[in-house]
Amino acid sequence: MVKLRLKRYGGKQRTTYRIIVIDVQSRRQGKAIREVGSYNPRKGQIQLDVFAITSFLEKGAQPTEIVHHILRKANVLEQIQSNH
Repeated sequence: MVKLRLKRYGGKQRTTYRIIVIDVQSRRQGKAIREVGSYNPRKGQIQLDVFAITSFLEKGAQPTEIVHHILRKANVLEQIQSNH
């Protein structure tokens, strides 16, 4: 099974995350299938590759709870539902 999850980057007190597509059995810092976005919680910045995210979700990838909230905040999930 494939999931969309966060991969932590940055030092102490300067954390940023990359949204990646990764196999469920891999570690958090393991090799990703693809990087599809980034999230900076300190500045509230979200950058997403919407086309790649929608294609992985349509193929059956499951987002983690936090990534699901990020996608809902960026209105990506509504775009997927409107296409069906």
